[in-house]
Parts: sequence; structure tokens; C-alpha cells
Amino acid sequence: MLEFSEGLQVHRKTLFVEVILPLAISRNYTYRVPFEMNTTIAIGKRIVVQFGKSKLYTAIVSAITEHAPDKYEAKYLIEILDDKPVVTERQLKFWHWLAEYYMCNEGEVMNAALPSALKLASETKVMLNRDYEYDRTLLNDKEFLITEALSIQPELTVSDIVKLLGQKTVMPILKALFEKNIINISEEVSERYKPRRRTYLTLNPEYHNQESLKELFIILEKRAPKQADAVLAYIKLSRQQKAVTKNELIEESGSGDSSIKSLIEKEVFIAEERTISRLGYDEDDEIANFILSDAQQIALEEVQDQFKEKDVVLLHGVTSSGKTQIYIRLIEEMMSTGKQVLYLLPEIALTTHIIERLRVYFGANIGVYHSRFNDNERVEVWQKVLNNEYRVVLGARSSVFLPFNNLGLIIVDEEHETSYKQYDPAPRYNARDAAIYLANMHQGKVLLGSATPAFETYFNARAHKFGLVELGERYGGVQLPLVEVVSIAEETKKKTMQSHFSSVLMLDIEQALANKEQVILFQNRRGYAPVLMCRVCAYTPKCINCDVSLTYHKHSGKLHCHYCGYREDSPSVCPACGSTHLEYKGFGTEKVEDELSVIMPNVRLARMDLDTTRSRNALQTILNNLEEKKIDILVGTQMVAKGLDFADVTVIGIINADSLLKYPDYRANERSYQMLAQVSGRAGRRGKQGKVVIQTYDPGHRVIKQVIANDYADLYFTEMEERKSFKYPPYYRIINMDVKHKNPEILYNQAEYLANELRKHFGERVIGPEQPLINRIRNYYIKSIMLKFEKDTISIVKAKAIIRDVITQFQTTKLSKGSIVQPDVDPY
Repeated sequence: MLEFSEGLQVHRKTLFVEVILPLAISRNYTYRVPFEMNTTIAIGKRIVVQFGKSKLYTAIVSAITEHAPDKYEAKYLIEILDDKPVVTERQLKFWHWLAEYYMCNEGEVMNAALPSALKLASETKVMLNRDYEYDRTLLNDKEFLITEALSIQPELTVSDIVKLLGQKTVMPILKALFEKNIINISEEVSERYKPRRRTYLTLNPEYHNQESLKELFIILEKRAPKQADAVLAYIKLSRQQKAVTKNELIEESGSGDSSIKSLIEKEVFIAEERTISRLGYDEDDEIANFILSDAQQIALEEVQDQFKEKDVVLLHGVTSSGKTQIYIRLIEEMMSTGKQVLYLLPEIALTTHIIERLRVYFGANIGVYHSRFNDNERVEVWQKVLNNEYRVVLGARSSVFLPFNNLGLIIVDEEHETSYKQYDPAPRYNARDAAIYLANMHQGKVLLGSATPAFETYFNARAHKFGLVELGERYGGVQLPLVEVVSIAEETKKKTMQSHFSSVLMLDIEQALANKEQVILFQNRRGYAPVLMCRVCAYTPKCINCDVSLTYHKHSGKLHCHYCGYREDSPSVCPACGSTHLEYKGFGTEKVEDELSVIMPNVRLARMDLDTTRSRNALQTILNNLEEKKIDILVGTQMVAKGLDFADVTVIGIINADSLLKYPDYRANERSYQMLAQVSGRAGRRGKQGKVVIQTYDPGHRVIKQVIANDYADLYFTEMEERKSFKYPPYYRIINMDVKHKNPEILYNQAEYLANELRKHFGERVIGPEQPLINRIRNYYIKSIMLKFEKDTISIVKAKAIIRDVITQFQTTKLSKGSIVQPDVDPY
């Protein structure tokens, strides 16, 4: 294009950029670049654009071209936000792959990938960072105006700020305020990593000689005998171990916290707070004594050998076999070559001891990334990974989106965990599978670790697609826990059940507590009672938005829906027949805790489920209290199966295994075995053999026998026969399609239409539409269509292209009005 300047004819390029908007649109949009921005525009930079009538969005530049779009006139972009790209070209390729593989749009991937602060939009909320003090005199007029407005109104949208300043280009101003730490953007609940702290006590050197110590003891014995007991206990403990903690001293001496506090105030003891590892080792000891066992060393060498030929290796090691120590050796090796490492965990909050352990070794080189961190922290980690300042990143599934430059190794710990799969919103990706593709892009390696691998992973290992390394013994030669199965029916018949607790479990709990050991009780249902029922007419309160019964929660006194959050008061009279005979059926963790407190009133109880861990640092407090032996019995849901490692937990009670075993799903046996084996693995992890009590109505169930025998192979081969017969993974690929609408009759017609269109292409591979187990959530009725594809005889890429075309064609019809269609690739 020719442009004129001061009468002279000059050649200037007109550039256009293809951008990814944080919206679920099927194509990327094109904008025109103002000439003065030609030299600063670059792929991976964020730009501000107008999309629709008036809404502003932050978009990512994915391509630069000189070709204008054919079908519409390109608008000018408004502003370039970055001096250098915040997203790498390799990341953009990864986003594109995710969008193609999981049948979603790149905008949806961008939404999942970027921290909120990097994707400002018109409706983004902005608030003052009230924890930060700043000098207002250093702000320019527009910055001052925004902060003044936020001091009056605690929350403003970007649209509000556009109106306030009377200009469209507000993003650079907000970016500057965010970088100065003055504002927060769409801040979520922050659950920051906090180092584990413990108070250590030492005797004042003044009392190191025998005479002064004797004098002190005579004074204390007369005036404060409890303090005298504490001093005696300290002397005893200091002869047995090199460091004495405040909690150990309180327990040994029987003195209260106030006695120890008085001795510190009198300067008899000197108190020092230290950061320690949650694993119960002193940091110096851990570094000095970290030597792999023979079995670990063999496993490490096998992994290294397999990496020469395979890009992915499965480390199949029993619970407490010391897989983490092998990971540390591999990380050290990778870091020595200058490459980055991503360490994926299924639940970051439950594995803070891993963070602490790795920080002992790698210090400032390690970053932690998790979706529940606030935006300031997430952006900081993003920038540090981009600048190669973090060599090791520990994170949950969202950390696969970080801007790695030189990724050498990805460790996927507990690779079987369902937490790696995102269900809502799109992209409905599995971080384990995405990690394998990501590592391949970087020519890196992947180590998958688990005591109970997912069948697909084990299948690939046995088929020599992945390498396989077995680690069959526990670290330190500790035996696997003894497993005892108790028949609830038999105990009920003999009238030896106390509430939900068998005589066998009660005896083991009492024995463990007598030995000053700890107990974990597992019940995979939260709340007090899952169903409230009228004894006369069988009425059950249901959620007004979802097709589920409401769960009673005693702490709130209300009935809760676990799907949409709806609550209502628990009725005292049946709304249907007027009867007062209402009773609770079933039981959750809250009821287990409540009834145990009646049976054992002097025992210190705690509960760990979603309800008790919502508030900031609540989870960490529970874990700290468990380690410091302030808790005798911990009652919990599946959260207790993930990552807990405490020396004094010797008894595990599974209150009712049937809720796992009887679930109507083709993976029920696999998941039940994984859950039971993982929960059992929490017992007797250091030095003492643990005991596991499984309570069930079906003690002869095959899976329970396999758990007792620790026979994963038998489970695998039995289940695989059935999977092959009934056309399930890993022999077949599955794509689920949920169709949703607020009107069930319209939904029926929509789902039938889609299924019939798909059958024209895929025939009997299409199953449904069927109603799922819960067929209404948040006022949307649901129908599910399942497609099963053979792995070898059909191209999954072509199949997905056809499915996309069918959905697009359906969405052009009048019938599709008000519908939502959600494809889910590899749904389980």
C-alpha cells in the first residue's frame, strides 16, 4: 500500500495480526496494525482490541501477515501491552494441539492457560491491594484517579475505568498499577505456600554446670513443680536426641504450654523458630543422609537406561517405596544439563511436604504454581519461568501451560489420579496426556509414577510403547500394612457394631491410641447424611436446580446441594404429608466425626473434607496438628488418600468400602482398588507395620481380595478381559457428547437429531442418547451420546473433524436454539 508524507512517496507495509481472543469462538479474528506499531508488534505479545459493539479484550497475537481478511473489514488494534512476548511460539502450538485434540477453541485454551491479570477484559474486576502501602505522590493523574475511585468503591470493572477516564486505552495504566503491586485483578482465594515452622528449645548455657542447674531445680520444685518436671523432661530428651521441640517437651513432661512459656520468659529455655520439613526429618540430616537403597538405586539406573530408548517411562512402585527420592536424583541430573523440570502433582495443597523437601535441595530454583494462588503470585511465576529463573516448577494440572523454554523432564506423580482431568469448563484436558505431548515438543522425557497405575498407562508400558520400571519394596524395609476385612452384616447380626464402627476397628483404634499412635478413618462422602426421608410417605428433599437429593450438614443446620451450592433449611415437618417422622439415611464424614465424639469423648478428633478446608490455610492447620500429634483420629474423604505421610499413623479404618465398589461405572473396580490401596498406603510408613480395617457388606468381593493380596496384576488382567469384550479403553477410544437444554422436551429432540446425524457417519459406534446418572444440573437437563472408536481401524483425527462438522451443522438449524453441546475426548 502507498502512503504519502510531506509530499514524498514512500513504501509502507500494512500489517495484519491474527489473534486469539479469550472467547469460545471457532475462528481466530484478524486486526489491522497501526503503522507506528509495525516495529513493535510480535507473535506472543498481548494487544488490546475491540470485539463486538464496544467490549475491550486482551488478545494474544498468534500470526502476523500482510493479507487482509476476505469477508470483513479489519478493525485497528488499540494498544500493544508488552515490550516482549509473554507467550512463546511453542506454547501457541501447544494451545492449538489442545484445541484440536480436545475439540474446543483456542480461546477456551487461552482462558485456562493465562492468569487473569494477563487477560484483562471489559468485565474484569479490579480492586486495591490493601496489604500494600504506596506513595500516592509518585502516581500520575490517571493512576491517582483510579486508586481514589477504588478507595471509595472497593471493586471496579475495566468498563467502569474506561468511563471514569473517558478513554479506551486504559489497559497500559492498569498493567502499570498491577506491576507496582497497587491493584489486584480478579483475585481468587489465596492459599499461599507457607513454610512449616516449629519451635525448638535449648537450655540456657547459664545452667549447663551442675550446681546452677541444681539450684534452679530446687527453686522450681518449691514454687512451680510443673516447670521442674519440664526441665527434667528436657534433660532426658536432650540425652536421646540432638534437638528438642516445644511440642515434644510438652508431651514428655505432661506440663502445659503455660509452664514452657514461663520457662522461656525466665530465660531458662531459649526458643528458636525453624523451618522444617513435613517429612519429620531434620533438614541437615536429610541432606547428609540421603542415600538411595539398593532397590531405589537399581530402579533409578533402569529409568535412566529406559530413557535412552523411550520418551515415557512408568515407575510402578508400591506405596512408601521412596519414589520421591528417585525423582530428586533425576531432577538433579536434569538441572546439571541446564534444562527445566516440571513436577506435576494431583493436589498441590495436600503435598506441601514435597515442596518443602524439594526446596531443601533446590532452594530459589524452584517455583510453585497452582490455580488457587492469587494473580500476583501466578504472574510472578509465569514471568520467572519465561525468563528461565525457575529451573524446577512444582504444580497441579494448570502448570502444563507455563512458558517453558527448555523443558527436559516432566514427572507426573500419582499419574492415575482423576484430579489430572479437567471436566469443566473447556478445555477438558488430561494433564498427564498433555504433559506427554508437551515433553515431545521440547524433546524431553516423561516419568509417570504410581503404586496403582491407570490401566491405559500400564497397557502402554506392557505394549512397550512406554518403558516400565518396577519398585516392589517399601523404603527402609518397612512391611506393607496388614489388611483385615470385617463383614458389617456379621457384626450387625452379632450386635457388636457401635454406630458405624465394628468391634475389630474399635479395638484397633483403642490399641493405637494406648500406644500414642494415630488413626485415619476414611468415608468417601462429606456432610452429615446424604438423604433426609419421611418415614411415612418417603418424601426426600431435592435441589430446585439439579436432579439430586440434598445432603444434610449439621454444622450449618441446612440441606446442601453439592452440585450447584443451593441451600435450604432442614424441615422439622414433612412438606408433603405433614408427618414429623423425618430421619436421616446414610452417613458422611460429619456424622462419623459426630458419633465417634460420643463413643470416645476424650479423643482429639479432626475432619478433613471440602467443608473443613475451604478457608485460608485450614488444610495446612489440620496437617500441622496431625504431625504435632494434636489430633488422635482424623476423619476424611478421598483427600486423606493423597500425599499424607506421617510417622505415627498406624491404623486406617475404611468405614464402608461398598460406596466405592458398587458405583455404576466401567472403571469402578479400577478406581476402588486405587482408592483402597492408596488409603491403605498411609498406614505404617516409617518403621512400624500398619493395620488397615476394611468394613464392607461384601467381604468376598474380588477387588477387596486383590487389595489384601496387593495383587495389581490380577486386577489388571481380569478387568482387561472385560474391557476388551465390552469395547472400552484402552482397546477403544471414547468421545462423550453432553447435550444440554433448559426444556427436557426440546432437549430430547435435539439429542435425537444429533445422534441420528452421527449414526449416518459412524453407525453402531454411536450409543445413546441416554440420561446420565444425574440428568439435571443448574437447571440444565442433560442427554449423553457416547462414541466408541477402534484404535487401529479408524482415524481419530478424521472422526473428530466429522463430529465438529455435525455439531456446526446442528448449530445452524433452528432446532439448536438454547442448546449447549459439550464434546469430551477421553472422558474418564
